Amino acid sequence: MDGSTISDLIIATVRMATPLLIVALAELYSERAGMVNIGLDGIMAFGALVGFLVCYWTGNPYLAVICAAVAGVGVNMVYAFCTITLCANQIVYGMAINIFAPALASFIYRVVFGVSSTLAQATLMKTVAIPVLKDIPLFGKLLFDQTPMVYLSYLLVIITAIYFNRTKSGLNYKAVGEYPKAAETMGINVIRQKYIACIICGFFAGAGGAYLTTCYVNTYSDGVVAGRGFIALAAVIFGRWTSPGVMMACLLFGFFDALQLRLQIGSNLIPYQLFQMIPYVMTLLALTLLGNKISGPKANCKPYFREER
Repeated sequence: MDGSTISDLIIATVRMATPLLIVALAELYSERAGMVNIGLDGIMAFGALVGFLVCYWTGNPYLAVICAAVAGVGVNMVYAFCTITLCANQIVYGMAINIFAPALASFIYRVVFGVSSTLAQATLMKTVAIPVLKDIPLFGKLLFDQTPMVYLSYLLVIITAIYFNRTKSGLNYKAVGEYPKAAETMGINVIRQKYIACIICGFFAGAGGAYLTTCYVNTYSDGVVAGRGFIALAAVIFGRWTSPGVMMACLLFGFFDALQLRLQIGSNLIPYQLFQMIPYVMTLLALTLLGNKISGPKANCKPYFREER
């Protein structure tokens, strides 16, 4: 591999890690409030469709991302009502979102465009280069010649780290995911905080789905998410429920995703399906090696029953 190939691989790693990072941060905010949402794939799929449709009709990818994020909130409110208000099982309703949302997205796409062998195409978000900085060898194009979604995702990592560790509001937020009854006695509205967590999760997950159809590819198709929601879920565990750790995990998974594409191009003898397995195999290995050694917020996946006065 020459220098140009390595440079392209690193740039592709950042590009492919971005949707994982946005959605993993969505799950981080959810789990920090005790809400394990495995419905990320479904929210991403619906966000990808809404983002594509808005971009196709208006030609504005920025508006498309905002609309997709709002649509993600709408889908996640179904999960929030069932698991917070009705105290239903979080895993069951997360899986229900994974079944319902992609099916609804596929139905809407067929209603709008009909059944055709050709896919409609929309405008992709353009990169925004930062003058001077973009000319730095290797790292210039890597860090300073990207779409605004890439810049935003890594800015969110910094904001999230500061919020959870350096602010009173962030500490109260984490208390809801650790000891909700104790948090309630301190005057924190646990139910409201859990709903806020679901709004944030749906917003970011919908935006992460829109990234796929406004920055990555310019069309929507069934399976465009390709299990990225589950990889993002694994990245939160692998990153030990911290935003810097989540970022490193997403970059690692993004690297193997970029690598498998290049291995497909460079080999004609090995079936490409074997290379496509690489990111998912790495996810399983990460969970196998670390999943039983670390634990997340103590109230994760546990319904909260507010005591009667």
